[in-house]
This record gives sequence, C-alpha cells and structure tokens, in this order.
Amino acid sequence: MDLQPAEKSVASPRVASMDVVRGLVMVLMAIDHVRVYSGQPAGGPTAGIFFTRWITHFVAPAFVFFAGTAAFLHGAKLGDRNKLARFLASRGLWLVLLELTVLRFAWTFNFDYAHYSLAGVIWMLGWCMVLMAGIIYLPMAGIALLGVVTIVAHPVLYPAMGAINAPEGGVLHSVFQVLYLGDGFTIGTNGPPLMVLFVIVPWIGVMAAGYAFGPVMRWPAERRRTFCLRLGIGATVLFVGLRALDGFGDPRHWHDMVSKGWPAVLAFLNTSKYPASLLFLLMTLGPAIALLPLVEGGKGWLAGKLETFGRVPLFYYMLHIPLIHLAAVAVSLIRTGAVDPWLFANHPLMPGPAPAGYLWSLPLLYLVWAIVIVILYFPCRWYAALKARNKSTWLSYL
Repeated sequence: MDLQPAEKSVASPRVASMDVVRGLVMVLMAIDHVRVYSGQPAGGPTAGIFFTRWITHFVAPAFVFFAGTAAFLHGAKLGDRNKLARFLASRGLWLVLLELTVLRFAWTFNFDYAHYSLAGVIWMLGWCMVLMAGIIYLPMAGIALLGVVTIVAHPVLYPAMGAINAPEGGVLHSVFQVLYLGDGFTIGTNGPPLMVLFVIVPWIGVMAAGYAFGPVMRWPAERRRTFCLRLGIGATVLFVGLRALDGFGDPRHWHDMVSKGWPAVLAFLNTSKYPASLLFLLMTLGPAIALLPLVEGGKGWLAGKLETFGRVPLFYYMLHIPLIHLAAVAVSLIRTGAVDPWLFANHPLMPGPAPAGYLWSLPLLYLVWAIVIVILYFPCRWYAALKARNKSTWLSYL
C-alpha cells in the first residue's frame, strides 16, 4: 500500500461510494435523534427498542473515519500540507463553536446556557480535526500506526488516569474528562457546566485511521474494491471471534447480560459506545468499509439520494436537529393541542423523564423520521448543487 501523502495537487474524480455510505449513515443518524424527543429509551432488552438504537451505532464511527479520509483527499487537492493543517485547525474550531452555540440551542430551544452545554459528536469531530492538523505531519505509516494503537489500546487510559488521581474540579481532571472519562464539569470558576458525551479518545484514532485509509480511495477501482471488501469483512469476522470469546475488547460481557435475562443475540451486539470499545468499532466500521465496494457504481434512485446527503454532511447535520425538534413540537400539538414544556428541556442529556402519557410508539417515531428525511432532501440537494458549481473556500466550512 502506498502510504505516502500527496505533496502536489493530483486531479482525481470524487469517489461516489464514500458519499453513498456516508449519506446512508446520516439518514440512520436521524432515527436516534427523533428517538430523543419520542421519550423512548436509548436501547433496551426488547428487540424493537434495541435495534432502533443499535442501527444508529454505525453513524459516529463511519462519520469520523470518513472525515479522516475526506481530509486526506482534500489535502491531495490542495497539494500543500501546511494549507491542509490550517484548514483542519480552523474548521475544527468552527465545529466546536457551532456545537456550543447553534446546535446547543437547536437541541433545547432554550437559552439556559448558564446551566447546560453539550460536547457532542460535532464537538468531538472539531477537536479531532484540530489534533489532526498536527498529526498529518507524521509519516503516513506513523499515522496509521497511531490510529490502530489508539483504537486497540485506549482502555489503558483508565488505570493511567486513575493512578495520577487528579482532584475533581481541577483543570487536569477536566482535561481527563474531555479526553476520555466523559461526564460533566464546570468551565472555569463560574462558567456553565459542560456535559461531555463524546470524548476525544479513541475517536482521534478512528480519524487518523481514516486519514491513512485515504490513499486507498485513489487506487484503481478494482484494486480498491477488493481491498475494502477484504478489510471490512476481516474486521467484522474479528469482531465476531473476539466477542464470542467474551474476554477482550469490550467492558460489557455478553454472558453476564444473558444471565440477567437479555436475549443472547441482543447481548452479543450490545457493545460499549461511551467510550467506544474496540469491539464497538470493529462491529460498525467493518460493515461500513465492506459496503463501499458494494455500492460503487450504483446509479439507482436510492443511491443518488444517499449520495446527495453524503456530499453535504455538516449542512445536513445543522438542519436536521432543529427540524426534528420542530417536528416533535408539531407532534405534541397534533396529539394534545399544546406543546409539552418537556420539549424545551436540556436535550439530549439532561431533559429529565418524559411526562406521563407522552411516550411515542415506534411506528410514530419512524413515521416522523421518514417525513424529516424527505423534507431534508430538498435543501441538501440545493446546497450540494451550489457547492458543485461554486468552489469558494467558505462553502467547505459547512
């Protein structure tokens, strides 16, 4: 494999398969975000609720991995690592700002910034891009090694951070929470509490691995398809083998869950996302990578729609949260004639329990999801066309 980064601009056609897969996971992502306002729990021992959550587990790994790949491809177009580093750092900080301001309001529809801020997936993507601005100067083999080692070995951070024993409320403990431990802390002495949902590790490893995967997407089509299929299936088989042993790669032991009444299949698939375990990432990234060659060259109606979404991932994300929230408001009006105040609570992490009688059925959840996706397609198609004909640098920030 050629692991050397491009140092000069090389014109290459856009690989549509990556956009199709990315578009698919973005469509799936909306299921979980509709679920936030439905009152349904995030998973559970019944098949319907479990798979409503489980199918969305593919989103963050594919999103982060292909963000790394897209960074490599963008760097190849720029032909200058210094320009790429500046772009990654500035866009990363821009994402962090959007998470703490616009997206925080979109999730909550309130201005209670003094008591709740969210460090979600866009926050994590932003800081990973900032870190990648420095990582891209490593040799490509070093970037690949960094990614794989981080994904595999990150659990050693728990005892390492515990041995340091940073006092709660201190700066070092806050850094640990952002990097790996998660949970909430106060920004500054009297600042707003920040709820950390997505930590930086191991996601920085996933993005680095995606960057090292970038050269593969510039190979001849047949070689690329063969490699992706073998890598994706290999990762999936490795997940099945390690999960069957139930002793390495995930803190949730499925045999323990079975002993507590979980169906064996659901327990087997119930891996840890916060922080993302090795088995969680193998379970999700393996099929996502294997799907690339299966959709390559696809020209059908569905592939075209998914490709449109995949071309404008951040634009889609910025629209879909407030649209889903507005849809939940509309559902409340239709069902009860009023807007439930719970919809203005601090979603998605601190809304409190849903009011009695509020809970949506799963069919209603999926109906709202389908309507939202249809509505989103039209602005995304417009913006994808705008980006295709207008090469302004500013458009690359959304």
